[in-house]
Amino acid sequence: MTRFTGRVAVVTGAAQGIGEAYARALASEGASVVVADVDERGRAVADDVEGLFVRTDVSDPASVEAMAATAAERFGGIDHLVSNAAIFGTMKLDFLFSVDWDYYRKFMSVNMDGALLCARACYPYMRARGGGSIVNQSSTAAWQYSGFYGLAKVGVNGLTQQLAHELGGMNIRVNAIAPGPIDTEAGRRVVPGGMAEKIVQEKMALKRMGTPADLVGTCLFLLSDEAAWITGQIVNVDGGEVFRS
Repeated sequence: MTRFTGRVAVVTGAAQGIGEAYARALASEGASVVVADVDERGRAVADDVEGLFVRTDVSDPASVEAMAATAAERFGGIDHLVSNAAIFGTMKLDFLFSVDWDYYRKFMSVNMDGALLCARACYPYMRARGGGSIVNQSSTAAWQYSGFYGLAKVGVNGLTQQLAHELGGMNIRVNAIAPGPIDTEAGRRVVPGGMAEKIVQEKMALKRMGTPADLVGTCLFLLSDEAAWITGQIVNVDGGEVFRS
């Protein structure tokens, strides 16, 4: 398929895991892909997909603005944004009432504010091309007790819905994907195998962990013209972990 031929897609946090899967899938359907990450392993991903690596700290407005300008200069504009970057695999587990405040602020600046900064930096280039689409990475953690990680994802959901209204008049759509438990290197560091298996058996309708490949189809659909009348939605891709009315 070539749904994204002639399109330019920025994927944050694409050096590995889910973001890498998104970047590779977009490239396979014709997109020029910008791999935006603080992790230098993103260079190899960008080389493989014949894209562009831009070292980007999504919590730093200047870094994000420079990334968007570089992407537009290299490829002529920006059509799509996937805000996937997050502190996750190295996440400290703590309570909201006791977590170190500086760590909490850094965590939220990446996991929640980063999606807003990237949207602010990229939307002018989308508007100049007549519109575009954004997919934010949420999580089913938003509907469960998950500490400040879940709180950040609640923020991502609200951000998604607010931006959908603010940018809709510019023909820019904004949606989010809320994955359930996904088997990645980062996920295995945060959720031990025994705990992951318990979640699968006790909470999920489909009795297996998800994989990055399970998320790709939804991401590409939401970005594509096939979803031209879908915006402001948080789509669970979670094997039936969470049911919402």
